[in-house]
Amino acid sequence: QVQLVESGGGLVQPGGSLRLSCAASGSIFSINAMGWYRQAPGKERELVAAITSGGSTNYADSVKGRFTISRDDAKNTVYLQMNSLKPEDTAVYYCNADGVVTMGRLYVPNYWGQGTQVTVSS
Repeated sequence: QVQLVESGGGLVQPGGSLRLSCAASGSIFSINAMGWYRQAPGKERELVAAITSGGSTNYADSVKGRFTISRDDAKNTVYLQMNSLKPEDTAVYYCNADGVVTMGRLYVPNYWGQGTQVTVSS
């Protein structure tokens, strides 16, 4: 079984910064891509940023130039550095692991974390 545990959310003023972390634990052989999604009240969940095992990144247009995603494969951890935060960034942020192969060579398409709240407000 694989678990994703997020941390780093909280309340921050507009223009501030936060760093989210997501650690994957369990019987993991490899993870293809890891990413962050967010869901604001009344809206659908949307991709914020993703990073592949090869280091390729993808960002939502709304966060380009402000957010940076990175990963530490030795720790099975993905990070999201969020700078110049805006009130519209307020949402629950979810970590995703895509294409997980367990030590038993079982392929699981997706795992999700439980979510962490990010609130940008003065």
